[in-house]
Formats: sequence, structure tokens, C-alpha cells
Amino acid sequence: MFETLRNAWKVTEIRKKLLFTLFIIIVFRFGSAVTVPFLDVNKVKEWMDSNATGGNFLEYLNVLTGGALSKATLFSLSITPFINSSIIIQLLTYALPPLERLQQEGETGRKKLNQITAIVSMALAIFMSVAYYFTLKSFGAIEYTTGKEGIFAAVVIISSFVAGAMLVVWMGNRINDKGIGNGVSMILFAGIVARFPTDAGTLIELTKNEPSKYLFISIAIVLVFIFMIGFVVFMNESERKIPFQYAKRVVGRKQYGGQNTHIPVKVCMSGVMPIIFAMSFMSLPSTIGMFKGEYANPEGFWQKFYNGFLHFFSTQSMWYAIVYFLLIIAFNYFYVSMQYNPIEIANQLRQNNGGIPGIRPGKPTSDYIHRVLSKITLVGAFFLGVIAIFPIFLGMADDNLRSLSMGGTTMLIVVSVALETVRTLESQMMMRHHKGFLE
Repeated sequence: MFETLRNAWKVTEIRKKLLFTLFIIIVFRFGSAVTVPFLDVNKVKEWMDSNATGGNFLEYLNVLTGGALSKATLFSLSITPFINSSIIIQLLTYALPPLERLQQEGETGRKKLNQITAIVSMALAIFMSVAYYFTLKSFGAIEYTTGKEGIFAAVVIISSFVAGAMLVVWMGNRINDKGIGNGVSMILFAGIVARFPTDAGTLIELTKNEPSKYLFISIAIVLVFIFMIGFVVFMNESERKIPFQYAKRVVGRKQYGGQNTHIPVKVCMSGVMPIIFAMSFMSLPSTIGMFKGEYANPEGFWQKFYNGFLHFFSTQSMWYAIVYFLLIIAFNYFYVSMQYNPIEIANQLRQNNGGIPGIRPGKPTSDYIHRVLSKITLVGAFFLGVIAIFPIFLGMADDNLRSLSMGGTTMLIVVSVALETVRTLESQMMMRHHKGFLE
């Protein structure tokens, strides 16, 4: 990877793209430090410290924003509205025929889908900003709440959050046009990496305070995370090749077909999406419980049931990890089923006079592809599940290490974005290395 970066830096055009991407990331980090007016930052931090715990959705948003949400800055929402809208549109594409037709229209259809995604992301940004405002208002973190000053403060705060979210999306698009890699992924990468010094500081502080207890634990955690990074890289690069060949046919005096090739099936083709779906589902009850009022505190049997229900969806519960692991497997199968259609692949092979050696065309081919996908999906799902629940067990073993509860998910995102960026650099350098490209 470092060799690729060094070689890419020598190419003037690629160096300009790298510097532009770095500039956008620096602007993003500056915006993550600019506080929104009319907010008491200390009270916002106090509220986040007491509520963004246990792996709930609030903690998940804070991690993705690089801690900007807990500081009530201009980029508090970061790229999360756009990510959520992209997920919604992607799911609706397979459910609504009009959106499915747009996806099949090529470049024109993709542009319209991008416009719809941008509109949905703005609607989500407005909704999240209003919800965040009223939450902070109920906690007393807003300086002006009544009269004309209160109305003006509300408009400024909500507008700042919405404008910050849209500005982040704009910066991501600029990276797509003039930078390196996917803009949304790079901004998400920058926000998560900004949290690493905080986690490292937690381990260092614990080691200083209790060296006899945490010295070897900290070393073990670092070694395990290094091993997990290598494991993530290995699984991201792993694939199952389904061989197939095209039949020979003669047209005039020329012979076509007859070549052998394969269909690459990634072991971890769904990426981090199943973890995001499962995390959103599991964190919803605890997030709702975080906003509970006096009406949500019944007495007697219902009080015990309510507390037990919330405890079931807390990362301190063993059942949470088990259900979380099973949901990741289920969502992984769901996401892969949307990406790969064995029947469609089998029909395309038959229409192009292709087939899998030893497998008859038609239904036997689709059944074979379905069996291969099921096995590969199971392996990828177990991989994602292990990566996701390991930090949870780490937090259950020691409450002081609970801040690392999001470590597996964030590490998977960071490594995946890094690998994608390196592949982009390699492809751009290959296009300029004409001799090696032609050979």
C-alpha cells in the first residue's frame, strides 16, 4: 500500500487529486470543530456522555461523525443523512418498479436516482435536526427557548445542522469529481479515524492508572486488533470463482466463443451493510428508552418488564450479542439476495451460449449458483458477526473498555475504504503506464 502511494505521488495529475482530497478532509475536520450558536457545549457533552452509551443508535451516530455530534458542531450530522437515504433508495429500488426502471436506464437513470437520493437526504437532515434541537431543548442545552429570541435560536440551530449536512454531501461529490476514491466513503473514513486517538488515549490512561492490570490487557488488545485488520484484508480480497465457458460458433469464416472464464463471487460482498442494519434494529429500543419520560415509568410488574426489555437490548446482556450475531447473518443473506439473482445469471449465460462445465443450462445452473452463493454468504456472515461482536464481549468483560464497543464495525469500514482507495490508485496508475498496460 505504501509503495502504491509513493508511486502515485510521483504522477503530477494523481498528486493533485490526492492533495485536493486531503484539502477537503481538512475542511471537514475544521467544520467538525465549529460550534453551532446558542448552544451550551458543556451541557451537550454532559447529555451525550450520559446517553450515548451501551451501543445505542446515538453512540453509533457519534462514532460515524467523528465525535462532532457530542460537540454540537456545524457537521454534527456529518454524512449520516446521505448514508441513510442511500440505503432507503437502494432498498426501494428492488421494491418499486419505477425506481427499478430508472436503475436500468444507464447513466441517465443513475443521475435521476442521485437526485432523488439528495432530496431524501435533505428531508432526513431536516427531520434529524429538528429532533436533535428538541432533545437538546428538553435537556436545557439551548440558551434561548422562549419569545422571539427562542424562535430565532431554533431557526439558526436547525438551519446550521441542515446546512452542515448538505455541505458535507457537496464536499463528498467534489471528491468524486476532482479527488481520489468515493467521496462519501472518504469523509466517513476521516470521521472514524479522528476517533482513534480518543480510543488510544483511553487505553493509555487506563494503563497509567493501573499498570499491573491493564498493561498486558492493552498490549493484547492492540495485537488482537492488528490481527483483525489482517483478517479483514484477507476476507475482503477472498473470492469464489465460478467457472463457465462459451460454446464455439462459426459465423462465415470466423469462429467465435470457446473461451473459458469465471464469475468472481466475493466472500464479503455485502461489506458493512448487514452490520449497519442489525445495529440500527438492535439499538432502536434502547434509543427510544433514552427519551422516555415520566409516563414511561410504570410501577409494579410493568416496571420490571420495561426495565428487563431495555436490558435485553443493552450491550451488557449476553442475549444482545447472540441476537445481534443472528441478525447480521439474516441481513447478510437479505442483502446478497438483492445483489445476485441466480435465475437471471443462468438466463444470461444461456442466451450467450455459455454454461458451467458439468452443469446443464437452465434450472440446474441457477440451483448450482444458488448453492454456491448460500455457502459463500454463510462464511461472509460469520466473518462479519465475529468482527462485530468481539468488541461487545470486550466491553462486557471490563466496563472501562466499553468505549471500544464500536471498534469492530469502524475497523471494518476503515480497512474497506483504505483497500478501495488503493485499488483506485492502482487502476489510475495502470491507465498511465501504457507499456505495462498493453503487455
